[in-house]
Amino acid sequence: MSRPRIVFMGTPDFAVASLEACFDLGDVVAVVTQPDKPKGRGNTVTAPPVKELALSRGVPVFQPAKLRTPPFVEELRHFQPDVCVVTAYGRILPKDILALPPKGCVNVHGSLLPRFRGAAPIQWSIAHGDSETGVSLMVMDEGLDTGPVLAMKRMPIGPEDTSATMYPKLAALGGEVLREFLPAYLSGALKPVPQPSEGMVLAPIIEKDEGKLDFTRSAVALERRLRAFTPWPGAFTTLGGKLMKVHRVRVAEGRGAPGSVLSAGTEGLEVACGEGSLVLLDIQPEGKRVMKAADFLMGHKLAVGSQPFGT
Repeated sequence: MSRPRIVFMGTPDFAVASLEACFDLGDVVAVVTQPDKPKGRGNTVTAPPVKELALSRGVPVFQPAKLRTPPFVEELRHFQPDVCVVTAYGRILPKDILALPPKGCVNVHGSLLPRFRGAAPIQWSIAHGDSETGVSLMVMDEGLDTGPVLAMKRMPIGPEDTSATMYPKLAALGGEVLREFLPAYLSGALKPVPQPSEGMVLAPIIEKDEGKLDFTRSAVALERRLRAFTPWPGAFTTLGGKLMKVHRVRVAEGRGAPGSVLSAGTEGLEVACGEGSLVLLDIQPEGKRVMKAADFLMGHKLAVGSQPFGT
């Protein structure tokens, strides 16, 4: 077929590589993204990264507050898209938009479906201790990431990886998946395959409280969660009633009542967990810079056996 007419829907940095791939693969006739939002300490109203790229390429940008009322599909109908490509747009698409393009809507999703359907697949893949993740390209239906899959690309999760390190790698992989497989789908050479019924895990949106360190969990689980929730919401606890962020830890094999101090010195601050122990290495007391736990302990004595952390 001739160059396809593509409507692209996406919002954050994660979607930029996908949009760049669409520019290479077809004619991007319109881009749909979330409204501009306040950002940073100054609450400066900031455009989504996808909008900035689209405007730089002279493509019309739409930022509807709602897709159903008034029916946004009428705006899109004027562009006569062959396909809609969706990457991290941030909203559920109504049935009328899904049915508009002859080739439907395809989604770039940051997991190996059906594992981790939902809003935060990258974070939950790390939190669950998976050794690999990847990107799925699927044809969208009305369910939450339930549509048939066109292709997948896999990527290992290293022992030091965080959401912050995986995010750009998976974003780039999303662009690769589109370049490799979207043309074959549009030509009819690649057929979608229904997702298996086994292995489904949900990846719900991350709430701030997910970052709170619950020392009744195992040390391994807490270390994974710290990496999963970096950069947001981060890992944190309270010490003496004040917030303390935890930036780097090491899993150890100490034993004791969960939340109790096992050692406090030059090696860091070792805290007993439900299973094993966690050595806090880099911390950030409320209102302070990030520092070595050993440096913090020079001015803050914590007795072995004490339980100074908030629950």
